[in-house]
Amino acid sequence: MSDEQQNVTLLKQAYKTWNDTKGGSVDEWMKICADNIKFGSLAQGPSGAEYLTDYSHRDALKEYFGGLARDWQMIEYVDESIVAQGDRAVVLGRCSWRYKKTGKVVETKIAASWRFANGKAVEYFEFYDTAGVLAAMA
Repeated sequence: MSDEQQNVTLLKQAYKTWNDTKGGSVDEWMKICADNIKFGSLAQGPSGAEYLTDYSHRDALKEYFGGLARDWQMIEYVDESIVAQGDRAVVLGRCSWRYKKTGKVVETKIAASWRFANGKAVEYFEFYDTAGVLAAMA
């Protein structure tokens, strides 16, 4: 199996588990991330969701996942397409989350850019409807 195929297989399983557990599979993500992963989120740490920002080490991602679990309830997270070329993979999909403090739901398309080295994710950046996230929090 090529590196591209392995990366796609790894991501398909991780996203399926993420959806099936409604966000309870943080350990699965931690296993695939390299220690020094460059991790970013389009929202860049808005007030009330400072954890939606950049990280440079796997251990720091506990803040990201902890914030999601504390503040949001996942409704669904579906990968619709995964395209890989060389060390990169792009995931296109959709997700919906309920902000626990307001009860409001945000539904958004999502794109995630991944880069792998030696079977581990070394870069990740997520793109989604940040205006929808902020509206759900208001």
